[in-house]
Amino acid sequence: MKNTFYILLSILLISCGTQKEDNGKLKVVTTTTMITDLVENIGGDLIEVEGMMGSGVDPHLYKPSEGDMTKLANADIIFYNGLHLEGKLVDVFEKMNARGKATIAISNALDKSTLIGSDYFASNYDPHIWFDINYWTQMSHYVTETLVKNNPENKVAFEKNRDLYLEKISALKTELSDKINELSQEKRILVTAHDAFNYYGRSFKFEVVGLQGLSTATEAGVKDVQRITKFIIEHKIKAVFVESSVPRRTVEALQAAVRAQNHEVQIGGELFSDALGSAGTEEGTYIGMYRHNVNTIVNALK
Repeated sequence: MKNTFYILLSILLISCGTQKEDNGKLKVVTTTTMITDLVENIGGDLIEVEGMMGSGVDPHLYKPSEGDMTKLANADIIFYNGLHLEGKLVDVFEKMNARGKATIAISNALDKSTLIGSDYFASNYDPHIWFDINYWTQMSHYVTETLVKNNPENKVAFEKNRDLYLEKISALKTELSDKINELSQEKRILVTAHDAFNYYGRSFKFEVVGLQGLSTATEAGVKDVQRITKFIIEHKIKAVFVESSVPRRTVEALQAAVRAQNHEVQIGGELFSDALGSAGTEEGTYIGMYRHNVNTIVNALK
């Protein structure tokens, strides 16, 4: 696979160029489903958007295909998360950027000193930045500025779309705060498959515990299960959660380990962490995903 990857990368760099659709619209490629949704909200029907990753796809482990390379080569702008979320694609984007392709890490909109650090992850920052709604607002402005720079004739429309979207984001934040306030502080402990929810925890005063680290490339071991089993029993936690982009088996193993200690913990439901839900569903949007997660968490932990 390594050799195949570098062959595809070589083909991409050779063919790399700025091309537009016959309709004159900017052709934009995005990586994760969250970024795809954001760009579509701001660009509307003024741009052509192609997302590389679909529902349930884990960006930590994603390997680009030949079709992905073609999309990237034909794109006017590429938006990606950055902070090493996209794994092997980081090499691709760095080389494309060096050749003049507009490859935009939306995490560049943020002050790095405010990010959650990690001693164990390659970038030294937690890349799950979409779970901080204030960050999402900043990144919305950044995406708008990039689209305007590349398509100034549609500046007014892009900014209008952004303002309408941010009104919805502001209303979402108020709605979620009200819902979370139904849960007492001592019950705000979130145990999930991997450490994707630390920005959520910081925003809404949750203690967050993940079986795996920030990247799903590192699997949970027996010691991790034992440690968190003890934690669940000591804190009388009612429910733990699976994630749509991470196999259920680690959380089910945790549930079995708790049961073996004569305690019960329920699987409180499925959360969307590294990818949105299916296209065309409420959970297939950033707003719907966040609403689903909060309702699932609060209802299970009450």
